[in-house]
Amino acid sequence: MTSPTLSVRPMVIAHRGASGYLPEHTLAAKAMAHAMGADYIEQDVVLSRDGVPVILHDVYLESTTDVARRFPGRARADGRFYAMDFALDELRQLRVHERSSTGESGEELAVYPDRFPLGPALFGIPTLAEEIDLIAGLDRSRGCRTGLYVELKGPNLHLQAGMDIAEIVLRVLAEKGYGERPEQVFLQCFDGATLRRLRHEIKTPLPLIQLIGENSWGEDTTTDYDYLRSPEGLAEIAGYADGIGPWLNQIYLGKDHSGEVQLSNLVADARQHGLLVHPYTFRRDELPMGIDSFDELLDIFFRRAGVNGVFTDFPDLVAHYLQQSGAPGS
Repeated sequence: MTSPTLSVRPMVIAHRGASGYLPEHTLAAKAMAHAMGADYIEQDVVLSRDGVPVILHDVYLESTTDVARRFPGRARADGRFYAMDFALDELRQLRVHERSSTGESGEELAVYPDRFPLGPALFGIPTLAEEIDLIAGLDRSRGCRTGLYVELKGPNLHLQAGMDIAEIVLRVLAEKGYGERPEQVFLQCFDGATLRRLRHEIKTPLPLIQLIGENSWGEDTTTDYDYLRSPEGLAEIAGYADGIGPWLNQIYLGKDHSGEVQLSNLVADARQHGLLVHPYTFRRDELPMGIDSFDELLDIFFRRAGVNGVFTDFPDLVAHYLQQSGAPGS
């Protein structure tokens, strides 16, 4: 398989865009990430009821849109509003806001209180095609070449609804001229079976990343993430993917009683199999336990762990760090 080299400068991957500054997965957040010099910009993709790929982190709508107010009564029995239950013209009516949760008294609370305010109804849900057009247009006007980092969300849930998200996304990428650009597009998924199908049946030339969560999250009940982090699991991943996207706390294990940083063997083991390592998610306003600053966190992952890139809500800060620090490969 064609894989990006392990020796290039560490990559800045804008997690849902510049989502530390603007609501996630809005075109405004993607334009800001582009201007901040992100190497890759992430697109989480779900499908509308009529099979159009749209950009949304969750298969659900209520945490980042006003769906409950605009379409009351459209929730499923579990109380959640599924994007795939809404046609594209209905999704177009929704306004996107900062990620929120419901407080004890039923009030809407921002997950990250110091970010963009919840109130302004300024943003909508873009389609994958629209976002690609935006990034390609900015590449042209700014004279650069920015990568797409596409995640297929809930492939099994979509299949149950009769929709093949992998085939549909690949079709849009091909229509936009990105289907044969392995140097500019990553495909990522939590579901190993989907990645194996992409590699061995569909035979996409695009590099694939196996996302690794915790089994307790219920992200994909058919995938054992504990096993995938083992040397045997990583060897298996290397048979169908080009890298892994682990949770950063699967690499950084905290500090011991003397303050010494403790790291797992995950990066070293992945390197043994030629796998790229792109951990998530690096947030200035959500530092892991024992970390005093964002730069300290980046030091640990770039200098100590030697990862190949990071997903971050703050692409400007990571780009500045790499420019100033002399981190390996930068």
